[in-house]
Amino acid sequence: MAAYRILIAGGAGFIGSALAREMILNSTAEVLVFDALTYATTSAALDPVRGSSRFRFIHGDIADPIAVRAAIGMFNPDVVVNLAAETHVDRSIDGPAPFLQSNVVGVFVLLEEVLAHWRTLSGPDQAAFRYHQVSTDEVFGSLGPTGAFSETTCYAPRSPYSATKAAADHFVRAWGHTYGLPVVVTNCSNNYGPFQFPEKLIPLTIVRALAGDHLPVYGDGLHVRDWLHVDDHVRGLRAAFERGRGGQTYVFGGETEKTNIALVNAICSALDTLMPRPDARSYAELIRLVDDRPGHDRRYAVDTAHTRQALGWSPRVDIEHGLLDTVDWYLRHREWWTPLLSSRDAVARRGLAGG
Repeated sequence: MAAYRILIAGGAGFIGSALAREMILNSTAEVLVFDALTYATTSAALDPVRGSSRFRFIHGDIADPIAVRAAIGMFNPDVVVNLAAETHVDRSIDGPAPFLQSNVVGVFVLLEEVLAHWRTLSGPDQAAFRYHQVSTDEVFGSLGPTGAFSETTCYAPRSPYSATKAAADHFVRAWGHTYGLPVVVTNCSNNYGPFQFPEKLIPLTIVRALAGDHLPVYGDGLHVRDWLHVDDHVRGLRAAFERGRGGQTYVFGGETEKTNIALVNAICSALDTLMPRPDARSYAELIRLVDDRPGHDRRYAVDTAHTRQALGWSPRVDIEHGLLDTVDWYLRHREWWTPLLSSRDAVARRGLAGG
């Protein structure tokens, strides 16, 4: 794909900012980040690319049609990637309304404005255009002891969060089927890496361990997740909108399944190596099993065979090195996450409203 203009909705968030950095540092694309700057975003994640003449930022909400229309009209994008979403399952249990507004209404608004823009393009530009919806493996529900999700797995969302993401995916595919909009949908497993807001499991464990607090693990700790480094994910996203076919779905995963208790123990082991406690005892002594999340899905796993074959993509970062690098990053960037702990109540336990 030649030089192009990419609008990243939600580009100041964890995955969105990683994609913005990838596109500025490793491509010739012009990048517009469109973001509402909600609680889980920080401007520091975009600092490495702010100085580029190919980077622009607009503060706006995807549920605001006037703001979306103005941004698209000004930038004239060739690719629109939607990473704007409320994402924390626990928050969706306590208050689903913001998830409906962002993840469903916002996607509808974005699709309508993107469709209007696409209809103004010439034939070749229409064919080359992509609307890319970034989704989650949580829309597929929960697995038993065996098997894995793929691009053909039926949807069975089981939390308010995953239900809103599933609805958005259905809207996107409907706009592709009904109106001919060239759409791509990708579903990914759990991401981790730099600049992830501390309410998520890996950074939460790191910052609580460093404070000497108990490390909460839900239920019996045997819930299984697949872990994908954010750098591998954004390489996959780029492959999907650059080389993927319109109307197709691609799934991304690290193909590294771990129980939550094993993951937390691995983080403690990395901290034991990089930042030993003064008393030389392991951080693992801080682990505590706590009340489970209501409706907690038991196991996720991802089969990436189709994605590997169709896009030539595969994960490069193994979980051992990825975790060690991530722990090291949080140790070296306390100035980024420390203010978030108090100003945004980043480590409070949520998701008990249904219990």
